[in-house]
Amino acid sequence: MTTEAKIEQATIDWLSDLGYTHKHGTTFTFPESEVVDKATLLAFVQKQYPNLPADLYPLIVAEFVNNTGADLLYRNRDFHLKLTKGMAYQYQDENNTEKAIHIYPIDFQNPENNTFWVVNQLSIKGKNKRRPDVIIYINGIPLIVFELKNWFDENTNLAEALNQIGHYTKDIPQLFEYNMFTIISDGNQAQHGMFNAKSEWYAAWKSANGNTIEDDDFQMHTLIFGMFPKERILNYIKNFIFFEDHNGTLIKKGAKYHQYFGVNLAVEAAKKAIKPYGDGRIGVIWHTQGSGKSISMAIYAGILRSLPELKNPTIVVQVDRSDLDFQLYENFVLAKDLVGDVQHADSTNDLRRLLSTGSGGVIFTTIEKFRLKGGTDNELGEIEHPILSERDNIIVMADEAHRTQYGLLDGYASNLRKALPNASFIGFTGTPVDSKDADTEEVFGDTIHVYDIKQAVEDKATVPIYYEPRLAKLHLANENLDSDVDLLTWEYEDSSNLKWAALEDAAGSQDRVEKIAKDILKHYKNRTETLPGKAMVVCMSRRNSVKMYEALTALEGCPEVAVVMTGNISKDPQEWNPHIRTQDATEALKKRFRNPKDALEIVIVRDMWLTGFDAPCVHTMYIDKIMRGHNLMQAITRTNRVFKDKPSGVIVDYIGIGDQLKKATNKYTGSGGKGEPTIDMHQALELFYHQVTVCKSLLQEEIDYSNWKALREGDKMLLVRKALSGIIKHEEVANQYMLEEKKLTGLLSIVKSQTEIQEFAIDVLFAQHLSKAIRNAKSVKGGQRNTAEQVKELISRSIESDDIVDVFAMAGIERADISILDENFLLGAKKDKDSMAIKIELLKNILKDEIKMRLPQNIKKYTSLKEELEKVIDRYHLNAIDSYTTIAELVHRAQEIQNEDKRKSELGLSDEELAFYDIISAKKDIINEEGPIQNVVHEVVKAVKNNLQIDWTNKEDAKAAIRLAVKKELRGKVSISELNAILQEIMEQAEGQFKEWRA
Repeated sequence: MTTEAKIEQATIDWLSDLGYTHKHGTTFTFPESEVVDKATLLAFVQKQYPNLPADLYPLIVAEFVNNTGADLLYRNRDFHLKLTKGMAYQYQDENNTEKAIHIYPIDFQNPENNTFWVVNQLSIKGKNKRRPDVIIYINGIPLIVFELKNWFDENTNLAEALNQIGHYTKDIPQLFEYNMFTIISDGNQAQHGMFNAKSEWYAAWKSANGNTIEDDDFQMHTLIFGMFPKERILNYIKNFIFFEDHNGTLIKKGAKYHQYFGVNLAVEAAKKAIKPYGDGRIGVIWHTQGSGKSISMAIYAGILRSLPELKNPTIVVQVDRSDLDFQLYENFVLAKDLVGDVQHADSTNDLRRLLSTGSGGVIFTTIEKFRLKGGTDNELGEIEHPILSERDNIIVMADEAHRTQYGLLDGYASNLRKALPNASFIGFTGTPVDSKDADTEEVFGDTIHVYDIKQAVEDKATVPIYYEPRLAKLHLANENLDSDVDLLTWEYEDSSNLKWAALEDAAGSQDRVEKIAKDILKHYKNRTETLPGKAMVVCMSRRNSVKMYEALTALEGCPEVAVVMTGNISKDPQEWNPHIRTQDATEALKKRFRNPKDALEIVIVRDMWLTGFDAPCVHTMYIDKIMRGHNLMQAITRTNRVFKDKPSGVIVDYIGIGDQLKKATNKYTGSGGKGEPTIDMHQALELFYHQVTVCKSLLQEEIDYSNWKALREGDKMLLVRKALSGIIKHEEVANQYMLEEKKLTGLLSIVKSQTEIQEFAIDVLFAQHLSKAIRNAKSVKGGQRNTAEQVKELISRSIESDDIVDVFAMAGIERADISILDENFLLGAKKDKDSMAIKIELLKNILKDEIKMRLPQNIKKYTSLKEELEKVIDRYHLNAIDSYTTIAELVHRAQEIQNEDKRKSELGLSDEELAFYDIISAKKDIINEEGPIQNVVHEVVKAVKNNLQIDWTNKEDAKAAIRLAVKKELRGKVSISELNAILQEIMEQAEGQFKEWRA
């Protein structure tokens, strides 16, 4: 039978295999009330730092052993800083010369210079006498404590081991003044954590080498061989443990295995990539949201600052939004034991000052502070960003690397590279890098380390997320919506932008918002009855957010709710004023929401707080906003933070993000964070260069834009106008120029990370300006803003809402929650061919059904506003329910449509001809013509189309010409008495089908 003693012996044996010397506690001669073997520590200091005055050595040992602080954790921090930072001493040598020396109680650079002991059965006397199972001593200092339980004793577990550690801290606190971390184990499970941490912060060490995850091995075996090799444990103690000071309350933290291996790999990558030894592309770290990415960044910055080969580097931490900037900045400030002093660039001038001074330090900035300075009345603004530093020991750490670092042609990212031409770059992201993000690797280098959402859940670094679709369906109540909108938008050639902008408002119809608000409150109250926590509501727009706030707070029993959104007091309605806050007020609100005891329980957001915001007590998110990809995953992982006994986060879906969630989750668990560019970059550059030449060849010879950036805005407009005047005269050339510019811009999206294209920035900018001018000149302008508002109001009035639908209940599924990592949920994303084909077919069937219903009338087959709305609304619903509802009826409809298509094919008719065939074939008994009726149809349709002209339905002479042409085709084939009847039907069909005809 396995006993605690046998587990203890196995631990000792495995540590002995790593070179640790086993010592029995009974062999120590120092008093039981003490825990440090001062003689061993003294011997180390004397050997490591010879030739010091003899009376200095006892003083050094005493200062390392005696710790100051009001309580145990403060004394533990005091020792930790002395251990990892060392202590400075001044003394006089034998020649009375003043000398200074920095002394460490451990040689972190040379592990073999230290003594490593694994000690068991050591009795320690404090308030009570206790005997911990195993203690790791280095140079006579007790740094790590093991508490072991019997694997086969059903009455003991890890919780009891942790509880025993808690008693030790009270009975023998002197041991924990020196403690780095503790290990609790039952022989099978084994976890590491800080002595004062709760159980949710203890974690297994699941890799022995950083490359493979050990799921089947004894956790104790993996932990010892993964964490306790001498070089590794010293590295962990020195660089991966730190204290955060939260207004006098200390929190001690240590890295998990994925952070340790990921950061160390990044350190080695930096040594190889930093200029002038490498190309400056260090790589990308992908650690999923909620798994401690900001801690990894802080640890990484601290290690880089300590590397002698980097000669006191400057670390620039760059984010893409101010709210994320302050969030990450605060995390670094809290970790100042690791990273030292942190500076924040409050303005462009402040950033330039910080980067232009000497080396060293950590600087926080948003990407937009690398802007060009504008001009004044007396001088032009900057054409290019000035060089701020040419040092090669500057490292830029980009948070969420994929979002803002690609525009090397022009813009902030380009300015950053020009300001720091010899800097090196590393990207940290919670978003996987796939084939569409080839630019990420082009800019930052290869993926260094991956820790995806599935592994994080398995490791309990995050809690699982469950998905609950509760759809609030949308329907059109105004059947005449098309014609009503047409009356508003008749003057625009393309009103699709107005229509799609209006759709966003559709979700905010008053009836729908009120029903969702009632459902949210009911769901939230039910959830918090057994699980205290907080919730976030995500809406499509700021206007919808305010509407949701008003609907929620009007309900009886609603807890305190706040809207978190940006504001513009010159444009926003005055009614929004209570929701518009200063930055300080928003930060205060953030602290309230993070506090589980504060009365603020629900926040409503559009974009804010969906990235870079941690509130572990949030356990539910209600989504009424269309999202996809990394934006969706960033949002939902606000609910996955570990907090007390929180078992999971829940996503409640009111708008139908199911399919998008499947795709995104599968990407987060299956891509491995790596992707290959889909095109050879050299080939793409050649195509780009060629396209620049093509665009230039279409301009008049006298157009010279080589000094474009130096021109004043007025002169730029004059130059574009001159080029426009020359090109707009020739319609074919103007159309070709727009087409070629579109190709150029498309190629730019592929090559934009290549530094070689910067010299073509002016060519691209001018081409884009001129192409836009041509489009504007060829279209009619009007009061579009006014019209857009009218369209929005019309659509809002045309939307009515059904009751909230519990999709699981509707589908007869008993289980109320489905994890986003569940195999059934991911089925659609993982079975690429079959499942995705079904989804595509469903969508096609619905569209074909719409078309089929219109075919008898054969109205022009374009997607009207009503079709666009219904199509999108159907997709909302299908995104969530296609996995749970039958598709039999839709398949039946698809077969009918396929038969109709087959009939058209067999008849040899086009889409335009089928309706005319139906008219003529219905009267085949009166047609005097040998051969197939199709021949008559071909000629009739040809006669109609040959006589069409713009706005022909409003011109009697045009309609008369068509009637005459059709009569000519039918004369002799149809009797005179029947001709007028069939002619009338043909003309009605023609008017419906070709009403919008354009030459």
